[in-house]
Amino acid sequence: MKMVLLFAAVAEAATGLALLIVPSLVGQLLLGTELTGIAIPVARVAGIALFALGVACWPGTPLTGMLTYSAAVTLYLAYLGFAGGMNGILLWPAVVLHAVLTALLARASVSGRGTKA
Repeated sequence: MKMVLLFAAVAEAATGLALLIVPSLVGQLLLGTELTGIAIPVARVAGIALFALGVACWPGTPLTGMLTYSAAVTLYLAYLGFAGGMNGILLWPAVVLHAVLTALLARASVSGRGTKA
């Protein structure tokens, strides 16, 4: 069972990294069409989530996976707001929410709470 979980963790993390780096190519290979427009940042957020899922399933603590996801999505959404010209009404509240969650998860990680699955 551990080997299956490890394989799944590696596969999801690799897919997540591919979505982050070359989302249009992944779309082409999986769906038969390139991703364009708003699908690119959505695919990258999905890539962050898949990578964090891989981290969470890796032997250790799920807290690390959630911390990875929350920190990465905070940075990526803030990047989209500042440099990507995206500015939906919920963008900045989402950035703030994830920043707070990141701080809380980091605090829990440092204090040792939640380190056991």
